[in-house]
Amino acid sequence: MNAPDRPEPADLNLTPEQSVRRGIYLLPNLLTTGTLFSGYYAIIAAIDGNFDHAAVAIFVAMVFDGLDGRVARWTHTASSFGKEYDSLSDMVAFGVAPAIVIYQWGVARIAEYNATWGRVGWLVTFLYAVAAALRLARFNTRTDEVDKRYFEGLPSPSAAALIAGFIWCAAKWHLSGLMGLFLALPLTAAAGLLMVSQFYYSNFKSVHLTKRLRFTSVLLVPLVFILIAMEPPVVLLLGFGGFALSGPIAALGRWLRKRSPPALPAPHEESRA
Repeated sequence: MNAPDRPEPADLNLTPEQSVRRGIYLLPNLLTTGTLFSGYYAIIAAIDGNFDHAAVAIFVAMVFDGLDGRVARWTHTASSFGKEYDSLSDMVAFGVAPAIVIYQWGVARIAEYNATWGRVGWLVTFLYAVAAALRLARFNTRTDEVDKRYFEGLPSPSAAALIAGFIWCAAKWHLSGLMGLFLALPLTAAAGLLMVSQFYYSNFKSVHLTKRLRFTSVLLVPLVFILIAMEPPVVLLLGFGGFALSGPIAALGRWLRKRSPPALPAPHEESRA
C-alpha cells in the first residue's frame, strides 16, 4: 500500500499567518476570472441569439470587476500580475464582448438592408473595441498623472453597461427594424469615443462608507435597488446613460464659465457735498 501524500517540507515551515495569506492570494484572481468568464459567456450567448442573457452577463462582469481590486486591497494581496490579469479580463468583458454582442444583435441584420451600412456597422463595432483597448492602455500608463478623484475618459465598464442596457431593453421590448439598428450604431460610436475622450468622470472615491450620513440619504440606497428590481434594463440604461453624459456636460459648464465676462463692480454713489 502506498504511503499517503505528505506536505512538502517547505509547506511545513510556513506559519499559520503565511498559510492564510497564501490561500487568500487566490481570491482576487478568482474574482478576475469571474469577470473573464462573464465576458466570454456574453459572447457565446450573443452568438446563440440570447441577447438578454448576454446583457446580464456584462453586468455580472461589472460586479466581479468591482470586487477583485477591493478584495486585493483589503487582503493586501495586490500584485503586478493581478493588475495585468485584470486589464486583460476587462478587455474581453468590456471591450470585445459588447462589440460582438451589438454586432450579433444589429450589424449582422443591417447588412440585409444595405451592404454599405453593414460595412459601416462592422467598422463602428471595431471602433468600440479599439477604443476600449486604448482606454485601458491609457489608464494603466497614466495612473500617476491624472487627478485621483476622476477618470480620464468614460471607464470601459460604464461604456459596456451602456451597450448592455440598450441591448437588454431591445430584447425586452422586441425592438427591431431599421429604427433600432440606427439607434444602436450612434450609441456604440458615442460610447467608444467617450472612452478615449479627455472628459473627466468622477470615480466616487470621495464617498466614504464609514462617514456619518443623514437618514434621508441612507433611504436613497434601498430606493435605488427597488427601482432596479422593478425595471432593471430601463433603470440601468438611464443610470449609465446619465453618467456617460455627465462628462461632456461638466466640460461644457466649465467652458461657459470661462467664456462668461467677469462681473463688473457696482458703481459707488457719489458723495454729496
